[in-house]
Amino acid sequence: MGEQHRTELPLAGRRPPVERADAARNRRKILDAAAEIVAGQGPEALTMNAVAHATGIGVGTVYRRFGDVSQLVYALLDERELRFQEAFLSGPPPLGPDAPPAERLRAFLHALADRIIEQQQLMLAGEAASPGARYTSGPYAAMHTHVTTLVRQVRPQADAPTLAHLLLAPFAPSLIGHLTRAHGLTAAQIKSSLDDLLDFSR
Repeated sequence: MGEQHRTELPLAGRRPPVERADAARNRRKILDAAAEIVAGQGPEALTMNAVAHATGIGVGTVYRRFGDVSQLVYALLDERELRFQEAFLSGPPPLGPDAPPAERLRAFLHALADRIIEQQQLMLAGEAASPGARYTSGPYAAMHTHVTTLVRQVRPQADAPTLAHLLLAPFAPSLIGHLTRAHGLTAAQIKSSLDDLLDFSR
């Protein structure tokens, strides 16, 4: 199986439908305000009232657009996931095409570790809102398809789909959070151990 085109991978979620200009502006204001609240105060500070206050948009409108806080969290994750997918599907090598598959796999796992650490609070909030949903989500399906393709190129004899699940298993936000908070590991230390895991499996 060769390099996938972007359309062959499930994206993070549904893109918003075509909207009126004012509705699109409100959506953008709501998402920007929610991201600022999470970055500055943590996910526990994210409420519909806080977003309404920060944007000057009525709280009823905020609820109508996103339903509840968990849906707002997933909308924020959706946007970041789309940018991440663009990077590994069409960005520069070694994460993007035109690099050997083993290098792409290593670069992908490193980029995924960085992404989860950087967005840890938001991802933990999403994981807490819907435990287990990670494995049936569009983002996970996209990552699994991508890793399966690279594994098939690196290890043609392997059970690529199962090995892809096992390679993605360490990236549960709760585990990454445990490693960084309880054990004080840095991103560089986690990525070094990922390299050891890849070397050990050869």
